[in-house]
Amino acid sequence: MISTIMDYHIDAKNKPLGRLASEIALILQGKKRADYAPHRIGGDKVYVKNCGEIAVTGEKLTQKIYYRHTGYVGHLKELTLEQKLEKDPRSVLRQAVRKMLPKNFLNQKRMKNLIFE
Repeated sequence: MISTIMDYHIDAKNKPLGRLASEIALILQGKKRADYAPHRIGGDKVYVKNCGEIAVTGEKLTQKIYYRHTGYVGHLKELTLEQKLEKDPRSVLRQAVRKMLPKNFLNQKRMKNLIFE
């Protein structure tokens, strides 16, 4: 029996970042499907709206730091969660989901099924 591919529409308004990301990661892996297999892409698509209104608890807005490196010596850039949410709230959720997925060759293929409205 083959189950059909589903579309999940999620409203991120006032939902905690980590709980939302873990829910999306489960869907992208295909663990909510009856025919789940770890070696396959889930196939289900996740549509997320209102990313800019994600809830964050505690002092994470000022204490959580995102690092990136340009490739040159001494060019380690850092942004707080508050700055990153102002710049691009989608990237915060995308990075949280990507880090919750298994680190294998299916990661990028699964991330293509995460769509922001």
